[in-house]
Amino acid sequence: MILRNLLFLLPPETAHSLVITMLKKMPCRKPIELPEFLNVNFFGNRLRSPVGLAAGFDKNAEIIRPMLSFGFGFIEAGTVTKHPQYGNKKPRIFRLIKDEGIINRLGFNNKGIACFLKRISETKLNDCVFGINIGKNSTSKDQISDYVDLIKMIYGKSNYIVLNISSPNTPNLRNLHNRQELSELLKSITLTRKSIDNAESTPIMLKISPDIDQKAKENVAEFALEYKIDGLIVSNTAVSRDNLHSHHNESGGLSGRPLFKLSTELLRNMYKLTKGKTLLIGCGGISSGADAYKKIKAGASLVQLYTALVYQGPQVVNKINLELAELVKRDGFSNISEAVGCGCKF
Repeated sequence: MILRNLLFLLPPETAHSLVITMLKKMPCRKPIELPEFLNVNFFGNRLRSPVGLAAGFDKNAEIIRPMLSFGFGFIEAGTVTKHPQYGNKKPRIFRLIKDEGIINRLGFNNKGIACFLKRISETKLNDCVFGINIGKNSTSKDQISDYVDLIKMIYGKSNYIVLNISSPNTPNLRNLHNRQELSELLKSITLTRKSIDNAESTPIMLKISPDIDQKAKENVAEFALEYKIDGLIVSNTAVSRDNLHSHHNESGGLSGRPLFKLSTELLRNMYKLTKGKTLLIGCGGISSGADAYKKIKAGASLVQLYTALVYQGPQVVNKINLELAELVKRDGFSNISEAVGCGCKF
């Protein structure tokens, strides 16, 4: 709490950069033991916990190993783009302290895929389960070609890949939720993957917006099944501003506790629309084991968090793991995977 209070004296982006620098120098430690019934199978990889780090925290793949030592089962690095980009004008991150939320309009600031891949090649990641989250450059004239080119560059270098089409801070990006654009994107990605690897052995997932309407939800579900997309991450940040207590007038994507209800409702919808046939990762507003459990019962096989780290520190990961273990034990499941979707009826 003392460190958090000191960090909160700094602008949010400065504080985040300082934390990244500290974590890079931190010796990796062995995470605490967890009950085996929290182990999950993630595309052939055994995870010690279904709780992962969401994209956005480690944009440039600098701290994958240190973050795993805090108790995460898997890490998602990025969003990374083909070319380095500064992102939007500062200030672009805003704390909503009363709500334990954050508004950001970063705009995919990152050092580019060349730097990202260099960092991965210099780090021993053989036993780490991590994904690469990719997006388009803001100046790109052909959105789909950015994703195709990135797939060609990163394929096989991570345990999974995520197509981020849902940040509200990159012009026209969310248009990829539209039926025609989404079909074209997923068709191009599917053909590209098949041309590289006929066995299609690296899973590809889609990260979607919480602000989409019913028709867009149906389109996402239909095409995820048609093009055999391996999973959906539900969801990214929201542009809606319901029931906030903190004063603000900032544009951008809302994350943290205020996003929980909206993202969980969308998760439940997507589980029903895909009839439980597509792996779902629940993301948005998780800050306790009870939150994570609600996501799992709503259809998530795994969950991710980010904003809770800002407000509760890295110890929140093991807190969530241990609370989750108690809930699974209470309900008599022999493995946490048995709870997936148990709160949904088709």
